[in-house]
Amino acid sequence: MPARQRRSRPKKAAVALAILALAGGGLAAAASSSASTPLYQNPKASPEARATDLVRHLSLDEQIGQMVQIQVGKLYGDCSGYNAGPLNSSCAHQVLATDAVGSILSGGGDVPGAGYYPNSPETWATQINALEKYAIDHSPHHIPIIYGADVVHGHNDIVGTTLFPHQIGLGSSFDPALVTAAQTSAGKASAATNVRWAFAPVADVVTNSRWGRYYESFGEDPLLSGTLAAAAVTGLQASPTVASSVKHFAPYGASNNGLDRTAVDISLRSFQTYQLPSYEKAIDAGALSVMINSGSVNGIPATGSHYLLTDVLRQQLGFTGVTISDWADVAALANSYHVAADYEHAIALAVNAGIDVTMEPYNADSFVTNLRAAVQDNLVSKARIRQAATRVLAMKFKLGLFDDPYVDAAKANKILGADAALARKAAAESGVLLRNQNNALPLPTTAKLVVTGPTADSVADTLGGWSIGWQGVPSGSPETAVTVLKGLQAAGGANVSYAPTQADAVSQTKSADAAVVVLGRGPGAEGPNDQRDPTLPADQQALVTALKATGKPVIVVLIDDRPDVLGTAATADGVLVAWRPGSQGGNGVADLLYGKVNPSGKLPVSWPRNAADQPSDYLYNTLPSTYGGSGPVYNPAYPFGYGLSYSPTTSSVSQVSQSGNTVSVRLTVANTGSRSGDLIVPVYASQPLSAVLVPAKRLVGFTRVTLAVGQTRSVTVKFPTSVLGVVQGDVNASGPRTLEHGQYVFSTGTAADAVTPSGANTITL
Repeated sequence: MPARQRRSRPKKAAVALAILALAGGGLAAAASSSASTPLYQNPKASPEARATDLVRHLSLDEQIGQMVQIQVGKLYGDCSGYNAGPLNSSCAHQVLATDAVGSILSGGGDVPGAGYYPNSPETWATQINALEKYAIDHSPHHIPIIYGADVVHGHNDIVGTTLFPHQIGLGSSFDPALVTAAQTSAGKASAATNVRWAFAPVADVVTNSRWGRYYESFGEDPLLSGTLAAAAVTGLQASPTVASSVKHFAPYGASNNGLDRTAVDISLRSFQTYQLPSYEKAIDAGALSVMINSGSVNGIPATGSHYLLTDVLRQQLGFTGVTISDWADVAALANSYHVAADYEHAIALAVNAGIDVTMEPYNADSFVTNLRAAVQDNLVSKARIRQAATRVLAMKFKLGLFDDPYVDAAKANKILGADAALARKAAAESGVLLRNQNNALPLPTTAKLVVTGPTADSVADTLGGWSIGWQGVPSGSPETAVTVLKGLQAAGGANVSYAPTQADAVSQTKSADAAVVVLGRGPGAEGPNDQRDPTLPADQQALVTALKATGKPVIVVLIDDRPDVLGTAATADGVLVAWRPGSQGGNGVADLLYGKVNPSGKLPVSWPRNAADQPSDYLYNTLPSTYGGSGPVYNPAYPFGYGLSYSPTTSSVSQVSQSGNTVSVRLTVANTGSRSGDLIVPVYASQPLSAVLVPAKRLVGFTRVTLAVGQTRSVTVKFPTSVLGVVQGDVNASGPRTLEHGQYVFSTGTAADAVTPSGANTITL
């Protein structure tokens, strides 16, 4: 969700707000124990039963209040949304008492008080506790709010918390356990500050590297993205007081022109086969909420699509939790899309389509007033209002908000700097080695290195968007991170020097052993981060060319949020993609460059050879065709699944078998080099004959294997036959995915490697 840049006027000391004597439990503990106690006050009853009972006691306006979420800045300072100040009692009364708003959010960069208080975990916990107390005290039924924020690579709005690599980096790890661990850490941090609604993970499958949110996805393959999104849900919700929110349903990452919040025109066959499965896996992992796509699909805004939100999400996928719109998207049905005459009709369209909570950051009273009018005008039924309110309240009961709505703010700062070792491991696993000419890497720690480049010592570039601010770390922020320069200096000591200019770098490199050039674009998010020409800037390419002219090895490290066409930078002796590696990013990069960690990352996306090669994904570009031009249609600089190691490895399919609805693919993997390390082993399926066009290869499973020097192992990857399903029928096919009977050939390697059928890798299903 977007948010404007915040203005910050920090104060030395926080102004005291009479917050909470938190002795004992919460609301249920204070409830009467008599036989007449309402069911919703019984903590032993199920969340659904309590919610159903509570809704019966609520007025229409109280029910409607549970269906709106307001930006936190509307309760602080002058209530404009972005100016510093303490909690404003007048605005708080309007929002939390009069409008009975059930949810508050911090958009990207929003801090409660907008800079009036320090941006610390303790401030967040204290202020959210205060909002909880105000809401409970001013609600006839003592209903707590639920506070939401984007917890996309750690608790990323708060200075000093540990930030992990963005999802595209974690996608390169092909490591569900790592994703679960990282998001477990993020969930704990979220819970410690009383942020109970984490707007993550992103399950969008990306197809176009122009997109400003490209780096927020786990990759271009639905099975990989879905597996890792499910792992993220498991991690976030390992904290029982935190709800995850799978986003952005659906298919947000497939816009036709690659720009944010623009039209998707997609066949239902492609939607069901290549986009929907990633969301489905995350939902099946138990996600308590789903955030809806801001764009349009086949001419219908997703926020107003009954087909997407009810037919597919509720009926086909069986989702029973809470749906929430993205930032101001319900109003956009009238203001931008013009599919509704006014806000009342826009709300009616969205609510009837299946929106439970409207993220209305600007004017909660307008939402309440217009939804009440929509009920009075018979545009929305009271039954639908009860249904939505019940879902929201059931989620609150599940998260323990009614029984224990507060956290111990004095303990919140313990999350600062937590899990640094895990973040370092994640940064190293996220790195993808694209080139290693003449074994230029790894570097000895005794090597005399010159480090240069625009992103070499930039905290903002290392962390990327959604880090303290929406578009990245704001100027003047005290946020820190280990940059590539700092990481190399920590490992190489006095052997590592920094050259801030090209002339200085060339001069120093002449007497050095090698140059490390850290390149990439600045941070950003969403539309402002769209890149119509994803090509590495010319001056950065020129820097590599100038350094190569010295005759010394040149190592390029890319700190970026998408695959940029590299131009002459691709001729460097070594090329390592570090993406946006997080708080410990520089240490993770140093571990890779010095060989402390053997690179294992594989590309979760195809790396375009030319900026115009869009869409760039392997699934679309390897569909059969009668193309007669020069070269293959799928002609990336580096294909999906590509990534080098410091040790040569081999992998091959040795046997395929079926038991019931499960296929087992046995592979023989070997490390023929002199270094131990992890090997990512993908398994692809190909169909020699199919009535429906399918890609040359489709990822159907993967695993990570640790191999000692010289070790050969046999590993088995299992998956259900349903993974092979495609939508059958003619051009107008719109049914569910089904298995097509026939021959299947399995292989490993990259998406571009040739497939040779044999008795060992072929089966008929």
